[in-house]
Amino acid sequence: MENLSGKTVAVIATHGFEDSELTEPVSAVTDAGATVHIISTETGEITGKKGHAVTVDKTTAEAAAGDYDALILPGGTANSDTIRMDRNAVGFVRAMVEAGKPTGVICHGGWILTDAGVLKDRVITSYPSIKTDLINAGATWVDEQCHVDQGLVSSRTPADLPAFNAKLIEEIAEGTH
Repeated sequence: MENLSGKTVAVIATHGFEDSELTEPVSAVTDAGATVHIISTETGEITGKKGHAVTVDKTTAEAAAGDYDALILPGGTANSDTIRMDRNAVGFVRAMVEAGKPTGVICHGGWILTDAGVLKDRVITSYPSIKTDLINAGATWVDEQCHVDQGLVSSRTPADLPAFNAKLIEEIAEGTH
């Protein structure tokens, strides 16, 4: 397994995140040695669709892309829809992707990439219902368990998490693309 010691990973989420799409990637990168910060639109705790609560480390207004080596964007329809409406989150995501930092998106997590304007000429997968949004934002959409495009790691559903987590760790270990 890759060693992610010394790497700091941001997770942007809010209430309604898809529990396994946050908890499993966080466990995977933490087990590989990374430090993880949960970043949200508010302080305190956020709760997933199935009731898993996590403590927020920083708000999107406080977080700076320069402090992080990688980004994870879990899905959950309500989570993804709320996050993409937050200008601070959109700016953070744009800065991370434009800097070439590894970014993992799963399910509806890719929605914020459309608002960040970072999908032109990129190849991505997602939950099928947001396929048209991603294509309209300039991406080429593929129906694959996990797809990697220059550090952008994407998957469709929780069933894809083992492949997603393995590729995400590999991309974070490689560093900026």
